[in-house]
Amino acid sequence: MDLPGGRVTVRRSTSKQEHKKHKKHKILVPLVLFVFLVPGLVFGQRGGRGGGPPQSPRQAAPLDLTGYWVSMVSEDWKFRMVTPRKGIYETLTLNAEGRRVGDTWDPDKDEAAGEQCRAYGAANIMRLPGRLHITWENDTTLRIDTDAGTQTRLFQFGAAQGPTGVPTWQGVSSAQWEFAAGARGQARMGDLKVVTTNLKPGYVRKNGAPYSAKTTVTEYYDINTMPNGDQVLTVTTKVDDPMYFTRPLMTSSDFKKLPNANGWNPTPCSVR
Repeated sequence: MDLPGGRVTVRRSTSKQEHKKHKKHKILVPLVLFVFLVPGLVFGQRGGRGGGPPQSPRQAAPLDLTGYWVSMVSEDWKFRMVTPRKGIYETLTLNAEGRRVGDTWDPDKDEAAGEQCRAYGAANIMRLPGRLHITWENDTTLRIDTDAGTQTRLFQFGAAQGPTGVPTWQGVSSAQWEFAAGARGQARMGDLKVVTTNLKPGYVRKNGAPYSAKTTVTEYYDINTMPNGDQVLTVTTKVDDPMYFTRPLMTSSDFKKLPNANGWNPTPCSVR
């Protein structure tokens, strides 16, 4: 149509633009729906991310700790394989009061008092040479049995556990998985963190080096596969004791996975 000034408005061009725009929208709508729907399906297959029921700690485990494991003693070999003489506190972090208490160690007195397990509490049990048997007691409780001292540790997932009840050698342990960031589609990676309180006073070394009832034990459990295929469990332990230590005691204990229960030999606690 002619307009004043000799200009012409071409409506066909506008129609073409609207047609293209409409066509573009027709393509985009299914594409957007696909983008939103497909991830939902992928997350749903993984469990928990697509609105499904949350996984239990056992189902969500980023590593398999179950099975039989044997100590690989390299760190502090001379203090772990043989009970040192009284007063040997090398590599420990005892303060003056801790040394004073340690110097009063009397194994015969401990035995007479039924305190043979003082060195088998949570602050030191993983340092003793021996074997572990790790199982799931239920979907929220990981269990560790040791043949050294015939001890049982229970790691509770879920709500934080406070110091309740009478203190024991293994105390109360709260556990949680710590997940590492990873690319979508890859297996989840991570480690296990355990915090233990409510402990009976015991020894961080069999020669009477003490820890008090105020001690908190924090542990990290991780598994690595060696070039030859062996699986090695590393337990990194921090023992905090405001009464007898100048600073936290840090240790690292390794265990090799075994194919079966051969060699499993529970023994009672001993004072020497």
